[in-house]
This record gives sequence, C-alpha cells and structure tokens, in this order.
Amino acid sequence: MSNWIQGKVIARRPWTGKLVSLQVEADIPPFTAGQFTRLALDIDGERVARPYSFVNAPHEHPLEFYFVIVPGGALSPRLGALDAGDSVWVAAQASGFFVLDEVPGGENLWCLATGTGLGVFLSILATGEPWRRFRHIVLVHGVRHGSDLSYGEKLAQFAAAHPRQFHMIPVVSREDSPQALQGRIPALIEKGALEERAGVPLTRDTSQVMICGNPAMVKDTCAVLEARGMQRNRRSAPGHVTTENYWRAK
Repeated sequence: MSNWIQGKVIARRPWTGKLVSLQVEADIPPFTAGQFTRLALDIDGERVARPYSFVNAPHEHPLEFYFVIVPGGALSPRLGALDAGDSVWVAAQASGFFVLDEVPGGENLWCLATGTGLGVFLSILATGEPWRRFRHIVLVHGVRHGSDLSYGEKLAQFAAAHPRQFHMIPVVSREDSPQALQGRIPALIEKGALEERAGVPLTRDTSQVMICGNPAMVKDTCAVLEARGMQRNRRSAPGHVTTENYWRAK
C-alpha cells in the first residue's frame, strides 16, 4: 500500500487538446532523475492511480508531469482537467531503474523517445551527470504530428548551455514538418539518417542508448541496434541499450 502525499496543482499547460503538463507542489522524499511516481485522485470512493515520470530534475521545483489525455480513461481525463489550486495525490516513494547509474560508460549518449517519453529525458538532462560523462548527447523525439513536439524552450536551453555537446533531432512520422526528419525512429537508425543529422556515430564501440517510448518502438529499435552488435544492458552483463516501455496511462 503506497503512502500518499497531498499535492497542489500550481500550473497547467495544455500543449494540444490531448497533451498536458501539470506542475505540482508536494513535499516528497528525494528521487533520482529518470524515475517515476504515481499520481492519484479519489473517484467515486476509490483512489485511482497511474504511473507518471518526473519531467523536473530532483533539484528542481515544482514537480512536473507530462501526459496524454486518453478519452474514456479512468484517470487521465480528470488529471487533465485539473487547474491551479486543485489537489492531487502523489505517491511518496519514487520507483524505476531507468537512471544513469544503471548505464555503463561510453563516448556518446543517445536518448530516444516517443511521445510523452520525452519527459524522463528532460529530467535526466537537467542534471549535471550526463554532461560530465558523455562527449556528445543526442536526443531524438518522435511524434506523429508536428504539433505534438513540446518543451521547445527547455530544449533550447540545453542547446544554449551545451552548443557543441547537445544534438536535438525531432522526428515526425505522419506528415512533413519543418526541421524534423520524417519516419519512424527504427527506420531512421537503419538507414543512418539520425547519425547523419547529428554528426555522431551510433555504434557499440562509441555509444550508450537509452530508449523510452511505446513498446512497439522500443522493440523495433532494439532489433535494429542488435543487428549492429549492440546488446541490452543488464547488471549481470553490461551492454549498450537501456530501455523503458512508456505507454500512455489511462
């Protein structure tokens, strides 16, 4: 049974009709960038909870969460309707192992995200550790439509602070979009388009890859990387690819 802390929404940002960010004040214990917690509301006498990754780094306040509103979902439509001053429950204990402590060393760090899986990388990249450990950091964000690309201001801050180290590649799968590559992340890796855009190699000798997104993307991307000789990272057998399935919570 989780211990819950009552938080208060201090800001709501609707990116599109279905994509929303909430900023929440809640006095929770420390967590590690890349971890997730659970948000909950009391609905018809039942506490309904779903997992959500932190967008903010551990040293940043308030807490921030980025999610899709799923029509007919038990929780996400209600979370998406919250506004400043409303209450929300936050699980006291963060969870998850999609953190840099679990990632072996390498020259380059590739961060591959689809949809709201971007949020976990915003948390990680807002800390100092990735910039100390890796020569190049490539963040790839895949979405269906150009309007789904979010957090441009924060990404621009990373680019301004680390102009030679940070490489941002937006990917849009269902339409042409300015400055974005078109297609799916696995196919763009297979034909070398991401490496060409970033000017950074994606090989077992140079790179660590973190993947956070829908299960189909994670599976297909792992298959493409395995064909390049890259192996899943495990504590008992360190490799090159660290994954997190991140699907929309209802």
